[in-house]
Order: sequence, then C-alpha cells, then structure tokens
Amino acid sequence: MSSEDPVIDAQLAVALDALLTEQSVSRAAARLHTSPAAMSRTLARLRRTLQDPLLVRAGQAMVPTPRAQALREEAAAVVQRLGALLSPGSRVDPATLRSTFTLQTADLVGAALAPGLLRLARQEAPGVSLRFRAEELEAGPGLRDGRIDLEVGAIDHVDPETLVEELLTLRMAAAVRPGHPLTEGAVTPERLAAAEHVAVSRRGRFTGPLDTALAERGLRRHVTVVLPSHLAAMALAARSDAVCLVPATPDGAASPPLTDAATDLGLRLLGIPLPLPPVVIGMAFHPRHAADGGHHWLRGAVRRTLVGAPDRSRPAAPAPSATAARSRSE
Repeated sequence: MSSEDPVIDAQLAVALDALLTEQSVSRAAARLHTSPAAMSRTLARLRRTLQDPLLVRAGQAMVPTPRAQALREEAAAVVQRLGALLSPGSRVDPATLRSTFTLQTADLVGAALAPGLLRLARQEAPGVSLRFRAEELEAGPGLRDGRIDLEVGAIDHVDPETLVEELLTLRMAAAVRPGHPLTEGAVTPERLAAAEHVAVSRRGRFTGPLDTALAERGLRRHVTVVLPSHLAAMALAARSDAVCLVPATPDGAASPPLTDAATDLGLRLLGIPLPLPPVVIGMAFHPRHAADGGHHWLRGAVRRTLVGAPDRSRPAAPAPSATAARSRSE
C-alpha cells in the first residue's frame, strides 16, 4: 500500500453513520459512548477524508450536505454488514440456514440418528439437507479437510486437535430372537460361549472384547459368521439362533434411539455376566466449526436426538486417548 492510499478504518464508518443519523455531534458522541470533543475531531477527519463538510450549521441545528445525504443509506448498510461480520457465529436463526451437513456414522448409529435429526431439521431448519456416510474415511483427515462435518459414534481414531463431546455411555448386551435357548434360565459365561455367534467387524475380525473376557475364564465362543453391519447382524439374529452383541443402556436407564432397531426386530436384550468395557458414543468435529452457528445447531440437534438433552453445548474435549475410547465394532 502506498503512502497515498486511504487507510481503511471501520471506526470511521461507524462514526459517519452515527453523525448522519443523529445530525448532531453531541448526540452522535452519546450514541457511541465517547466525548463531544472526540466526536468533533472525528468529524473533522471525515471532512478531510471525504473532502466535504458533511454537516453544516443552520441556525441552532446542523443539516447534511447533498454528499452526506447520498452517503447516509450506504453508511448504515456498511455498519450493519460490519456488525454481522463481527458477531459471534453461534447466533444464527436455524430457519435461515441453507446448508448440507455430512455426518459419518456406523449403520446402527445412522439408523438411530436419521429419523429424529430429519424431524428437527424439518421443524427448525427446513433449508438444511443431511448426508450420511458410512465409516469409509479416516475421521481426522475427513474432518480436517471438510469432507465430514461431524462424526458420531465410538470415537477412537481422530487427530489430537479434533474436539470430541461424549453423549452416551452404553454397555454391550446379547441380542437374541424370542424363544432363543438363552432366554430360558440365567445367562452364564459358559452358556454364552456355547451359543452360536455373529460378529460385527468392518475389518472382518472374528474376535473382540467379549472373546478376551471369555478367554480369562478359559472359554471360547463359536463365531459362525462375521458381518460388517450391525443392522445385518441383528437381522440375522432375529431369524436364527445366532447371538448378536448390541449396545444398550445400563439397567434402569432410559433407552436411547440406538436400541430402536433391536426393538423393531423383536430382539430380546440379555445382560452379559462379564466385565466388558463400556461403549462411549460421542461426536467429533474440527475446531474451526466450534463457533459456527450452523454447526452449533447441528450438534445440538444430534444431542437432543440421541440423548434428549436441551440444546446447550457441554465442553468439548480434545481427542480421547486409546484407553478412554472404545472400538466402534469388534
């Protein structure tokens, strides 16, 4: 910038708007919480910058010049745009949103989340569209480069800067069809190990935390099939004697939408008499979205759908350690 170029000063625009609106140095000063002397100096600066008197004395009052009258609406518009530019991003009317949000979830989480989230979008943010993606991307890079707006599920592989909010802590239960042999009598580790099992793993693994807990008792379960989808595994369990592990609430707690699929299939959820690690369901997002108004609405809508909590943010934490996060599937 050369020495002859004008210096852009947002405060001058604000002062110009106040002066042209009030047509009084003292009233403009009161409006901007400054002194009349300081406002007089600002008016002198504006006169030099614009090379126009702007306000001239007419008896006991001041009246605008033709140039000032021509600038009045434009000055007001500039100040309004500055206010919108510098206002906190979380202040947004959901009804004005025109956005497509991309969420990455496991199939069970997506099935539980989509109906309630769509209902809230229709009610509060009809201009919002939702795109659900399977767990096909590494969440850290996907969140960082904007391909994913929000990951919801068991968060265990994000970058250190990623923010994570925990939503639910669940336990694993054994889902079986009505009339399954395990529904008769107490479920023991021995009976559970002897049953036929369907495992859920995106990587095709036959073993998981249940196998570790059984091995400590000298037991080994019989996994006859591995599927990459919880919904497919639950459908198989509903039509066979296979046992499927699904996340459920601790005894006595209200059931979240994550258990709806099992209920719809008529599955019975049986407690597992082994100390399995809990399943922590959370949502992960990049820090650049932390104060964004649209993203704030999205996170609140996810929270209300899965937890039923009011739309207020709880402190988000950095990415969890390997011991705090649990694998999303076996």
